[in-house]
Amino acid sequence: MRQSNRRIAYIETVPETLASGDLLRAYRRAADPKTGNVDHIMKIHSLNPASLIDHQHLYKTLMYGDSPLSRAQREMIGVVVSAINRCEY
Repeated sequence: MRQSNRRIAYIETVPETLASGDLLRAYRRAADPKTGNVDHIMKIHSLNPASLIDHQHLYKTLMYGDSPLSRAQREMIGVVVSAINRCEY
């Protein structure tokens, strides 16, 4: 069996069930409206709720803000970059 060269970083996060105060409010803002789940990429900010909110704002600006790129093109860029980095998207 071939071993993967993929490395996975470990970042301490706070689960949604243990969130309170500012983090709980940030999680509620970041939660998927359909599932209520918070993406892992957002949870990495759980020790600093202000950075979670800033990350979410940046994401929404990049994906939904004024741009010559369509939404589909923006998603495609995200998929390609994730594939190059061997990341799940």
